[in-house]
Amino acid sequence: MADTKPKLAVWKFASCDGCQLSLLDCEDDLLALSGAVEFASFREATRNEIAGPYDLSLVEGSISVPADLERIRHIREQSRHLVTIGACATAGGIQALRNGRDAEEFMSIVYAKPDYIDSLATSTPISAHVTVDFELRGCPIDKRQLLEVITAFLFKRKPNIPHYSVCMECKRRSLVCVMVTRGTPCLGPVTQAGCGALCPACNRGCYGCFGPVETPNLPSLTEQWTALGASRRDIRQALSTFNTGAETFAREAARHDD
Repeated sequence: MADTKPKLAVWKFASCDGCQLSLLDCEDDLLALSGAVEFASFREATRNEIAGPYDLSLVEGSISVPADLERIRHIREQSRHLVTIGACATAGGIQALRNGRDAEEFMSIVYAKPDYIDSLATSTPISAHVTVDFELRGCPIDKRQLLEVITAFLFKRKPNIPHYSVCMECKRRSLVCVMVTRGTPCLGPVTQAGCGALCPACNRGCYGCFGPVETPNLPSLTEQWTALGASRRDIRQALSTFNTGAETFAREAARHDD
């Protein structure tokens, strides 16, 4: 019976492992999942490794060192479906802060002996190198969305993941808009839903952890931020965090360079 279970593999590239921990955090649902699939690779949970091919691969992390390039291509060849999880895998992660900058200068500041560091000049999402079947955003991802994606691929249907903004989650929770009523700059109008409006529920502006919605109106939002007193530096820094490599965030951040 075990041989008939779909093979699920979880892979890590440059990242903090937080999205893999979201899978471990599924608790009772993880037990049910382990009965339905065979974990062929999941270093956060087991040292067992089963050779491919794999029915579904979950990939966390960005491509940041030369060895990653060959490894992700091999994983793609061995995977029937490949899903990227988290801001690092979908947008390059916070490591992408070095994109467009002098990576050599960064390494000389951070490391006493940078001569031994073998790193790419940029940190890029997995989709920049291989075909990706679905991108699950978040820093970290939401465990309920992760279970939905896994279930969808196992049952051969489209994942039911919302593509609307965090503002919709605020409305559903009957939260007062922090930007309208308190004058607090918030990235909610341009950020994809998924966190349940966690920060606005604590009277804070959204930090954009789930990355941009499909068609964000960033110039309009940053104009409103400016009216609220945010400086160009404030705007640039707000867009240069977990999803700094996302094209729309990066473009608007660059527009506010000094």
